[in-house]
Amino acid sequence: HQQREGPRAARMAAMPHDLNPVLRAALAAQGMEELYAHQAEAIDLAWHGATITTTGTASGKSLCYLVPTAEVLLGDPRARALYLAPTKALAQDQARRIHQLGLRGLRPAIYDGDTPQDQRTRIRREANIILTNPDMLHVGVLPNHAAWSEMLANLAVVVIDEAHVYRGVFGSHVG
Repeated sequence: HQQREGPRAARMAAMPHDLNPVLRAALAAQGMEELYAHQAEAIDLAWHGATITTTGTASGKSLCYLVPTAEVLLGDPRARALYLAPTKALAQDQARRIHQLGLRGLRPAIYDGDTPQDQRTRIRREANIILTNPDMLHVGVLPNHAAWSEMLANLAVVVIDEAHVYRGVFGSHVG
């Protein structure tokens, strides 16, 4: 069976009423006064436990994790987040998006094979969002868990982006 569905009007939802005012203002400054309905649902579900969001390309999945992550990090200065992406390019895109919000309470840093050695200690100490990939997590973070102890002890959010690519041998290794 094949079926083609044409375009339909977007279903919108209000921003969560209890959203941190600083985060709300940053989103509004980017022109985001409301959310798509699937974003609002995903954000609400994130408060109740592990959540997977599956939508089409360029549908706003980033906000589904970014809003709850920012809310946690802005509410607790000790909290940390780990963002895993299958590619360096994806991590770089997400880091740019986080920086564009202009929130002082969010301190993202990319930690991958291209990160200069002289910046790695500063990143471990200062960043509250570590954007990395499974390979670097495996060779750079977990074997050096003592150096990462503060970040790991305060890890409040883990985001696994593009979860569908973690299959086969690669998926087994990530698992």
